[in-house]
Amino acid sequence: MLHTRTTPAERRKDLREQLASGRLVRMPGAVNPYAAKLIQEHGFEAAYLSGGVLAAELCLPDIGLTTATEIAARAQQVTRVTDLPVLIDADTGFGAPLNAARSTQLFEDAGLAGMHLEDQIAVKRCGHLDGKTLVPTADMVRRVRAAADARRDPGFLLMARTDARGVEGLAAAIDRAKAYVDAGADAVFPEALLDEAEFEAFRKAVDVPLLANMTEFGKGPLLTTAALENLGYNIALYPVTFFRLAMGAVEEGLATLAAEGTQESLVPRMQTRSRLYEVLGYEEYAAFDSAVFDFRLPPGV
Repeated sequence: MLHTRTTPAERRKDLREQLASGRLVRMPGAVNPYAAKLIQEHGFEAAYLSGGVLAAELCLPDIGLTTATEIAARAQQVTRVTDLPVLIDADTGFGAPLNAARSTQLFEDAGLAGMHLEDQIAVKRCGHLDGKTLVPTADMVRRVRAAADARRDPGFLLMARTDARGVEGLAAAIDRAKAYVDAGADAVFPEALLDEAEFEAFRKAVDVPLLANMTEFGKGPLLTTAALENLGYNIALYPVTFFRLAMGAVEEGLATLAAEGTQESLVPRMQTRSRLYEVLGYEEYAAFDSAVFDFRLPPGV
């Protein structure tokens, strides 16, 4: 009811066991804590907090403007309400290797199951845009090693993201990934692979859990879960899918209200009040205080 029933350590153990099982972990991006609860209710195995979404919620571009403390605060709100393991986008670590180390501990304290660091410069950009600039491999190795050394719970998953495919080519991306694993990364996120052949080549070359980013409007194909399982990937990530759906619905609703002068035609598309109250757990709160939920809604509301 008020909080998740599982501990951060249990959720970290759950994620690692899932990654070791050979089954694909489906990981939708949570727009907010409410969405995280819906992700769990619909039977997904894990949830994700996208740096791009967290920036967009603040009406900021995804270029490294958010801070570690802002992200950690949102993460704690999400991990409070879901028993799913949650992975967070830690961008470039929010500064120098020391900042990456501090961010690791902030995210451990926030109840997350893991995080990923990327090898772009601090003024980063979306992984599926052109014009990215990478730090030298040695600098990213120091970033990863600092995070690994700062980690207090060995169950906390440290993932390294490489954006090298679009800048230096596939072979260089694979070489970088191997260096990051040697530095302490438990898993790898190869960003912006172009086709199934590249996904397959990366899987053959790198012997740790791999994440496949199934973001819309990106460089690569939107592969099915069956295809990703056949390729041997461990995580299917849908980072911005539900933010885009939600904001698309908001824009359509605003246009309808402006044109028609009423929201009446939109009501059949809305989540009902009864479903909202069901997700929020009003009846569970009533077990603590009957004054909270001492009324009945009319049918169909």
